[in-house]
Formats: sequence, structure tokens, C-alpha cells
Amino acid sequence: MKVLFISDIIGKPGRRAVARLLPSIVNDNEIDIIIANCENAAGGFGVTRKVVDELYRNKIDVLTSGNHIWDKKEISEFIDDYETLLRPANYPDGSLGRGSIIANCISGRPVGVLNLEGRVFMRPLDCPFRAAEREIDKLKKKTNIIIIDMHAEATSEKQALGWFLDGKVSAVLGTHTHVQTADERILPKGTAYITDVGMTGSFDSVIGIKKDIIIQKFLTSFPARYDLAKKNVWLQSVVISIDDASGKCFGIKRLNISLDASSS
Repeated sequence: MKVLFISDIIGKPGRRAVARLLPSIVNDNEIDIIIANCENAAGGFGVTRKVVDELYRNKIDVLTSGNHIWDKKEISEFIDDYETLLRPANYPDGSLGRGSIIANCISGRPVGVLNLEGRVFMRPLDCPFRAAEREIDKLKKKTNIIIIDMHAEATSEKQALGWFLDGKVSAVLGTHTHVQTADERILPKGTAYITDVGMTGSFDSVIGIKKDIIIQKFLTSFPARYDLAKKNVWLQSVVISIDDASGKCFGIKRLNISLDASSS
């Protein structure tokens, strides 16, 4: 089985890259199921029903998120309408939405997807390590193929979770920083790991935002409205190869594809 995980989709530029590049990625890599982080897909902050529907029309099977999932107020009106739109599982009991799901790939084989959020340099939440144990126990009753989106700031927290879950899940994939790391690997017991998958959006920017705005904020400390950058758009992702029988991973490959290059 091959799983495509698309990094944080940033606003309309990121969605445009997905729409244009995804069909060829799926065909070239013989992808069985597509997962993408969507928490910045609507204007760079949060997600709307319209945007969720657009991403599903582009054949994405499961949408994960993180700390920006609640940025658009309307999310509370529709998050429970989509079984495969996830928020982090370590939000307190009673929170809207769900943190994990069993989805079926094109062959019909079930795949578990679990969304977690880190606590280091982020808001206080339930322990993602304990939440992972709880959710994995549930998912394992139906499948041994489990993909985790660990949405976190600290490299150490992501690495620790990877080692903690080595051999218990198929992959631990980091999101949130919008900067792709070059440490993709297969851990000793068969779990694929990368600290951050990166960003799908403008690279003529500071993590997706117009660079002049961010530079001025650092220089002056004045508040500023964040406007999305639109030039030099790339899609970053990973392709994971998994043994269907064991759920162990035997390959992880980073993809970096330029939208501008594909248009030339």
C-alpha cells in the first residue's frame, strides 16, 4: 500500500497546487489513499465548509488539522458533518469533532488515521502520548495500518512520539512548522517518521505569509494583518510504502513539486 500525506495546505495558492498537481502525483506513485492537513486551507487560517468540499472533490480521503482548526467560527456548525475531517484527538472530552477515523483505501483495505497536537510551546491540552495509546487501541481492533499526524512545534516532542510509537503504528508524520525536514527514515521496529512534512503554498514568503509583513513585525513588534503570499508555490508531501499484512513501513519518500514548473 502507498499513502500520500500532503503537508499543511496554505490558502488558495496551496489549494490550487493540490488541484493541479495531485492527479499526476497519484498516477506516478500508484497512491492508494490521500491524507492532507487542511487547518490553514481557508485564507491561511482555519477551514470553511466550502473549502472542505473543494478538497474532497480533489480526491483527498482524510483531512487532518491542528491548533488553527477553530479559527473560522463556522467550523462548529459543520465539523461533525464530515467523518474524515479530524481535529486533534487530545482535545478535552466533549469537544466537537473527532480525532481519529478508519478510512478505506481504493482497494477497500481499512486505514486508521489519528490526529494529535503537541503541548510544548503550544496551548495546554491532554497528553498526546496517552491519547495516542488510547486511540491506537481502538483503531487496532479494525486495522494494523495507522498513520499519525503529530501537529506540534517542538522537534523533541515529535521525535519522542515517534520513538514511543515505533512498531505500534505505520507512520508518525510531523506538521505545523511549515518547514520540511530532511530526517525521513524508518525507525527500527517499522514505523516511518519525519519531523515535519512541510508546506503546500508560496515559498516566496515566511511560512506562507508575505515576507515584508513578517519582517516588519519582527523589526517593530507592531501587530499586522497577515496576508498570504502567492508566488513560487510548491506542494510538499511524503509517500509512504506499507506492508499490508504487518502494517510496517518499508519506505518513505519526500516530494517537492513546483506548481510554476508544472505550468511551464
